[in-house]
Amino acid sequence: MQLHEVQVQIKRILAFLLFLPLLYSCNRLDSIPYSPKISPEAFLSEQPHTNIRIAGSDYILIQPTSTIFVYSLGLITLFIGLYFLKKNRKQKSKIWWGIALLFWGLGALLAGTSYQAFGFEIKCAGREFCIWTSWWEVFYMIFTAASIDAMLMAQTYSSVHGKWKKPLRVFAVAKFVTCTGLILSGALIPTKFLVSFELLILVSLPVMFVFIILNAYRYKKEKDPLDLLLLLAWIFLGLIIAVYFLYLISGFGEQLYKRGIWFTSNDVLHLGLILWMLYILLAISVKMKDIPHPNCK
Repeated sequence: MQLHEVQVQIKRILAFLLFLPLLYSCNRLDSIPYSPKISPEAFLSEQPHTNIRIAGSDYILIQPTSTIFVYSLGLITLFIGLYFLKKNRKQKSKIWWGIALLFWGLGALLAGTSYQAFGFEIKCAGREFCIWTSWWEVFYMIFTAASIDAMLMAQTYSSVHGKWKKPLRVFAVAKFVTCTGLILSGALIPTKFLVSFELLILVSLPVMFVFIILNAYRYKKEKDPLDLLLLLAWIFLGLIIAVYFLYLISGFGEQLYKRGIWFTSNDVLHLGLILWMLYILLAISVKMKDIPHPNCK
């Protein structure tokens, strides 16, 4: 895959995003309410918010600090993705890492718009009761799943020899198609679990285990520093997700808010991922390379 082809694909993705608002006509997601139901007024009372004015119209912005964190994550990730593509040196592993990070960054911006920032406007404004999710969040899940699968494609160029390359690439494509089908089915039927963050974690964990096993095995066998750096990256990512869930179930965020401090489990996740992305930039991008073809000397 040449860089020009990647740029064409990116333009198609961005063009596709322009059609995202049209999906509001498919309003089956509106039938998934919060449980228990929550009114717009109660929704706002549970989190910090402020009024902002954009292009002559007034909007309610929720979770201002959380919005800064998640948008920062999205923009930083997009920058690193573009850096991988610009500095690819005809290494396909770098190109796929660039694609993966562009998907991840776009997904973070979509998520931040609906979960934070304009969540009230998207899911509550003008309604008797708020809805639980939106098409912004559906496409965040699809883009994030695509990012993980693109990382798997990158791994097939940087960390896989011989006969395993093709099966893993087929698996990456099949997983993306299956995962996208499940998420869209959940949005159109609708089914709450199929459009949940829990599903995203569930379908991503097997790939993460593949990454850990692959790079641990290769480092033990080849002693390639890149495999050690990748292994540390997957362990680091796993720790971030573990800390996120521990903070979520601890209830510590709610206790802080009672004292006037807004710092949620999502903030823990997003700040952790910013650190992870910086690790990818400073450590992985420097060492990332394709495994030489066996016929090359």
